[in-house]
Amino acid sequence: MTEITLFPQAQSLERQAGSFTINARTRLFCADRALGETLANYLRPATGFALPAHPLDDDIASDVQNAILLLPAAAGAPERYTLTVEAGRAVIAAAERRGFLHGMQTLRQLLPPQVLADDVQTGVDWTLPGVAISDAPAFAWRGIHLDVGRHMFPVASIKKFLDTLAFYKFNTFHWHLTEDQGWRIEIKKYPRLTEVGAYRAETVLLDDSSRFDGRPYGGFYTQEEVRDIVAYAAERGISIMPEIELPGHGLAALAAYPELGCGGREYRVRTNWGIEPDIYCAGKDRVFEFLKDVFSEALELFPSKYIHIGGDEAPKARWKACPACQARIKAEGLADEDELQSWFIRQIEAWLNERGRNLVGWDEILEGGLTPNATVMSWRGSAGGIAAANAGHDVIMTPNTYCYLDYYQHEDWTREPPAIARSLPLKQVWQYKVVPDEITEDKRRHILGGQGNLWSEYIPTADHLEYMAFPRAIAIADVLWNHPAERDYGALAARLKRHLPCLDALNVNYRPLDD
Repeated sequence: MTEITLFPQAQSLERQAGSFTINARTRLFCADRALGETLANYLRPATGFALPAHPLDDDIASDVQNAILLLPAAAGAPERYTLTVEAGRAVIAAAERRGFLHGMQTLRQLLPPQVLADDVQTGVDWTLPGVAISDAPAFAWRGIHLDVGRHMFPVASIKKFLDTLAFYKFNTFHWHLTEDQGWRIEIKKYPRLTEVGAYRAETVLLDDSSRFDGRPYGGFYTQEEVRDIVAYAAERGISIMPEIELPGHGLAALAAYPELGCGGREYRVRTNWGIEPDIYCAGKDRVFEFLKDVFSEALELFPSKYIHIGGDEAPKARWKACPACQARIKAEGLADEDELQSWFIRQIEAWLNERGRNLVGWDEILEGGLTPNATVMSWRGSAGGIAAANAGHDVIMTPNTYCYLDYYQHEDWTREPPAIARSLPLKQVWQYKVVPDEITEDKRRHILGGQGNLWSEYIPTADHLEYMAFPRAIAIADVLWNHPAERDYGALAARLKRHLPCLDALNVNYRPLDD
């Protein structure tokens, strides 16, 4: 019997007698015609079959043959689904749309990998093995982060990346849109953000940090493009969380609107990597007016409940020397600049909360006192997440020790293209433990899940992005879906070896497995 390989692995899979072969006469039956069309659109390009969608009724559901049925379940978790394949038909059942979408991805993986091609494949036996699958994720938050500030990627490449994330049942795309090296989202009230802030004069060479390429670099996503990408992701069950950085990583905005800084210097979009000392001034009310205006436009584009504000790597030297910032510390009764940062973030959090949104920040937001309702994204290892969860705050665990996919993929860096100067082999990613033992039993519910992060300093092209993400992101998908207690790397590698033809069929550029 042929071994079934799924990523992420299903929570429960039983082989059963019979099989079902999709052919030119196969029909789809569904209560939601749009869902039926989604599945047909997945299967039609490679099979060439019309797969017309028909309305569902009780008589049809009980005895129809040569059919795929999408059956509403009476109740269930939002992402739960069942998939049954038996002689003559396949049935996906779920209570909500997201569950159906996950079931469709599982069905695609059960078919020969040629089904993932975007043109008609001839001579393929489109047979599904007999199975009974009951499946649901261990964690509600299963994400991938992408920085487009250092290097950005075309809309078509973003969509292809989202297609691949959906295939592995990720449900969150964390889109890092503003940086010292470039502002990437159109804000109509502040056109200089994209006229000036979206472009840098040159870029440091990837393989020699002492030299520059001498070529201007830049670009941005229009609001129309953002809406298109958000809708595209939603159709695939993915929510996009935008990140607009504050109070640090804002040099591109300061270059466009210098009055937002502490003053006394000329601002230019940063051309190299590293931590920038110039940050938004915390003493000027104008800064908060600007940020609220920016977020007002962003909220119109992104329906996500969660909005990321960064909050990381914000040096305080400018604030220490700034009369306005020091006056703010005195007026608000704050102890120091760390508390000033916490106060700064609280202003934005309160404004977001009033509009029904939740603030997310990197674990530096713990410094100076955590804002009341903030969700912490723990990246400097797991310590910040442990502290936040034990204090009763929601946490997304994304420790750089397991989840930073911009790190080298082998301990011998000479075998890899330039990357951040740390190693994170696939074997180490597979040891990612989402809920550390140090979190008390009654607080583990605060761990929403986790994600892999891709910072783009050393990722200049979409092909390179895919190479850095895969197959490591597949291991993260498996961990976040199943949270397995045992981690047999040999078994993972064997499963991946069987699965790689799927990446080939998807035309995804991936790093080969080590021998």
